[in-house]
Amino acid sequence: MKYMHRLAVLAFAGLVFAGSGVTLAQNAPSLHAMEPGDMHGAMPMDTHPDIGATKRTPTMPGQEAFGTIQEIVQILEADPKTDWSRVDLAGLREHLIDMNEVTMNARAIPTKITGGLRIAVTGTGRTITAIQRMVPAHAPMINGHDGWHVTAKLLPNGALLTVTANDPKEVMHIRGLGFIGIMATGSHHQPHHLAMARGEMKP
Repeated sequence: MKYMHRLAVLAFAGLVFAGSGVTLAQNAPSLHAMEPGDMHGAMPMDTHPDIGATKRTPTMPGQEAFGTIQEIVQILEADPKTDWSRVDLAGLREHLIDMNEVTMNARAIPTKITGGLRIAVTGTGRTITAIQRMVPAHAPMINGHDGWHVTAKLLPNGALLTVTANDPKEVMHIRGLGFIGIMATGSHHQPHHLAMARGEMKP
């Protein structure tokens, strides 16, 4: 009886094992359906990033002044009327250097006055030259903008910029803009960069 009981237990265990094996086989992925990388626990190949997508052509010039000049060159080259004997990209480059000096290195001290602002713009070294070229040149370009009255005069180490208006809203506008906002006012910058490059306007 003990012998028969053991045989029955072994037979039952075999059936359980066989049933489990069938279940495992059904749940396991087919070796034929697996990607080669799956054998080593790697991600399926179809989830890898598209390597070709990283080979696009860059569009950024890497430096803003360089990009500005590059854009101007493309305009000049696309225009059959360009007179290359007059083109002055070196002059444009000097102007862009001035812009950088005034934007990044000049010291601007505003004082509230009746009707607007008076701003002492000063610097040292190369920055002084940039201020004394840009601020007096910019003043007449925006004089009259939104009813503003704009003047500039030279200082030993820079320039004094005065901007006023009669309209109280414009007074607040001027004070809110401050020096760099006033310098950025107007749409003349891009056209005069092109005019400089064409040799039609001195920096």
